[in-house]
Amino acid sequence: MTVAHLHEQPVAEECCTPAGQTAMEAVEAQKRAALLKALADPNRLRLLSIVKACDTGESCVCDLTEPLDLGQPTVSHHLKILVDAGLLHREKRGTWAYYSLVPGALERAAAAITSL
Repeated sequence: MTVAHLHEQPVAEECCTPAGQTAMEAVEAQKRAALLKALADPNRLRLLSIVKACDTGESCVCDLTEPLDLGQPTVSHHLKILVDAGLLHREKRGTWAYYSLVPGALERAAAAITSL
């Protein structure tokens, strides 16, 4: 009868030294992904552009439907996503809602990408 000799594989040494920076935590990755997801839609990018281009710094929802050629419910849905992502501020005045850019929001969005 033959006895097979099992050879233990040598324990591999660490292949490289860890980087000095710590990796992004899961919660932070989820926050950044939600922000980037909000920006990853052409209609939402156009909405941000329209609001930013306004001389008054704000746009009424009634002025945002025609340029996109979308219905009011669809535009409101996109605006809600932008508000939830922290990119737009919503102010209700009577029956109308006015939207403005959150100060520093676009800079924070850019930093979410460049600071990876």
